[in-house]
Amino acid sequence: MVKKASSFAALGGLVYSTDGGRHCPDCGQPVASCLCKQASVPQGDGIARVRRETKGRGGKTVTTVSGVPLAGDQLKELASALKKRCGTGGALKDGVIEIQGDHVELLLSELARRGFKAKKSGG
Repeated sequence: MVKKASSFAALGGLVYSTDGGRHCPDCGQPVASCLCKQASVPQGDGIARVRRETKGRGGKTVTTVSGVPLAGDQLKELASALKKRCGTGGALKDGVIEIQGDHVELLLSELARRGFKAKKSGG
């Protein structure tokens, strides 16, 4: 005989969901543990573009570096090194390195010193 649950809490939380969750469309694994795209280098022309942005940031200036031909952990290490070089904080979002403040010239020289082709983008 199967004992019937008397409340929703007794069912363990989730009753029914149509949401597929955050799964990789290629391999079906959860995005956090998906390995199929982590090792791939982003497509592009191999030139890192450095630009200063203020739009959508409450008037704060952020320098972004996009198009760096590195994948996953190497890109994360580069972002960390650039943040230390500038002495500020920042983030890595969707393959774009964001550094707080206006550091365009410093980042251009640092990327060139590390062997990347870099150019100033935008105004």
